[in-house]
Amino acid sequence: MVSPTDTSDVIVTADAMLGSKSIATIVIIIAMQKEALPLVTAFKLSKDIDSSFPDGVPWVWYHGMYKDLNINILCPRKDPVFGVDSVGTVSASLLTYASVQALKPDLIINAGTAGGFKAKGANICDCYIASGVAFHDRRNPIPAAKQYGIGLQKSFATPNLISDLNLKVGKLSTGDSLDMSEQDYVSISANDAVIKDMEAFICWERR
Repeated sequence: MVSPTDTSDVIVTADAMLGSKSIATIVIIIAMQKEALPLVTAFKLSKDIDSSFPDGVPWVWYHGMYKDLNINILCPRKDPVFGVDSVGTVSASLLTYASVQALKPDLIINAGTAGGFKAKGANICDCYIASGVAFHDRRNPIPAAKQYGIGLQKSFATPNLISDLNLKVGKLSTGDSLDMSEQDYVSISANDAVIKDMEAFICWERR
């Protein structure tokens, strides 16, 4: 989650944002179905048959109850033409929007694998939670549009989650390419990113 402003020095916690509202329905967006299956198994979720989503979309929806929580895991699944995972911000944005409209979640989590930079302290199999997010390939040289394109935003502080799960914390940079061009590297460095992915920013886009 992200705080309403990226310029304030005030630390906004998730608890403060939610107030007294309890979390009953959770949506977890995961780009690749293989990444999702361990959670599907752990939570004993069922694959949806009578989908609440538009006809013809390749998305897959797993859902079920875990204790008192309504857990929903959604994946873009395979592209019907090319047969590869529908990764990237376009598929993730559409899926997240449709999930919000159909399921009315109290909490949205974007989870999955990401690249990490060893020079910033990241190692294979590390688990990170993003302290902030930005784009590294949404480039626009027009002065006002440049900062919009980068979209740098702070995340809500989640100290209990970080402590309980022993998570690392670092800034995340999102882009639609798996490789990293020289210009991408410059932008990622400017974003001070520790981890790089292809979807996460869409869950932080300003409302």
